[in-house]
Amino acid sequence: MAMNIIWMAFFVIAFIIALVKLVFFGDTEIFKLLADGIFDSAKSSVMDVAFPLAGTMVFFLGLMNIAEKAGAIQKLSRLMNPFLSRLFPEVPDNHPAMGHMVMNFSANMLGLDNAATPFALKAMESLQGLNPEKEKATNAQIMFLVLHTSGLTIIPLSIISYRLAAGSQDAASIFIPCVLATIGTTLASIIMVGFYQKIKWDKVLIGWLSGLFIFMCLILFGVNSLSPQNKEIFSKVAGSSILLTIIITIIVGGAYKKVAVFDAFIEGAKNGFDVIIKVIPYLVAMLVAIRVFRDSGAMDFVVHGLTYLIQLTGINTDFVGALPVAIMRPLSGSGARGLMLDIFKTSGPDSFLGKLSSIFQGSADTTFYIIALYFGSVGIKKVRYAVWAGLLADLLGVIIAIVIGYIFFK
Repeated sequence: MAMNIIWMAFFVIAFIIALVKLVFFGDTEIFKLLADGIFDSAKSSVMDVAFPLAGTMVFFLGLMNIAEKAGAIQKLSRLMNPFLSRLFPEVPDNHPAMGHMVMNFSANMLGLDNAATPFALKAMESLQGLNPEKEKATNAQIMFLVLHTSGLTIIPLSIISYRLAAGSQDAASIFIPCVLATIGTTLASIIMVGFYQKIKWDKVLIGWLSGLFIFMCLILFGVNSLSPQNKEIFSKVAGSSILLTIIITIIVGGAYKKVAVFDAFIEGAKNGFDVIIKVIPYLVAMLVAIRVFRDSGAMDFVVHGLTYLIQLTGINTDFVGALPVAIMRPLSGSGARGLMLDIFKTSGPDSFLGKLSSIFQGSADTTFYIIALYFGSVGIKKVRYAVWAGLLADLLGVIIAIVIGYIFFK
């Protein structure tokens, strides 16, 4: 129901704004702009999003099948079971979904978006196998989705790369702030959804959360002790090298366990196209609606309205110029990235706005895209409280990012 209302609202609001622009301001191009945007976004949803994703899906689902046949997924499930079983009490002990979620979280933490998506889709498929009402999201699926939207990352590889390309002289300066922002958002998301779902807050869960926080702090302390040049080298090398190590380990480990690795890869890879075919309608529906909403100027109204309200409070408004990135992020990752790059061009990547927009880009994920993709891949239509929970996680990420941005760069 929530997705139906939101999807319809995007189109209705866009139409009303376009009508006002035509009647009162004589903007005769607005409806053509919206119509062109519909066709362009419908095409790009398939050509620029779904098809490129297909290659990644095919490859990593093939690897996933090797890992499953070699027993690696089961080992991951047993290792993380004490922690994840408390976050996901609906999932039986040592269920394969645990291992799939661990692999997804690990890829996210390394900033490897393309690698994380196939693991997430596989995890959602495993969770769907436990779902008694196939069209209705379970608590476990919603918890997984919200954790994913919190965007936990310890190596913001892509953002540093964009900053370097924009001519930044201090590209790695956002490394620590991005990591702190995602840690804060993830912990806040766990607490928020955990209390809503009434999960058991025992010593084991609190101990794991505390341990993860301490582990992250140790990593941050170690990275912070590096020179700026070495930070950049670490950011460039760590994520990619770890990803390649994981790939080689899965293949060699599969061979060691006497798995026919190539045959297992082909068997798993065939599922990639099946998943893409399922999600294309959901992607087209959501990305077209977002494009129409943005092209109508509705996003500008939201930004200006928030700016006005913030100014009324009398607080420092230096962060307002970066808000479009934060607002766009839940709607469109590419749109938010484009706005971030525009800020790099107008204000500079090393300006306060440039650094804050980088933290915004790295402290949350594309909520509506994730809901459409992940739930769409398993046919879920009733998303329950997933939308507001995901958006609240995004809001927490924005607030935390602003606070961290002021602490580090003001």
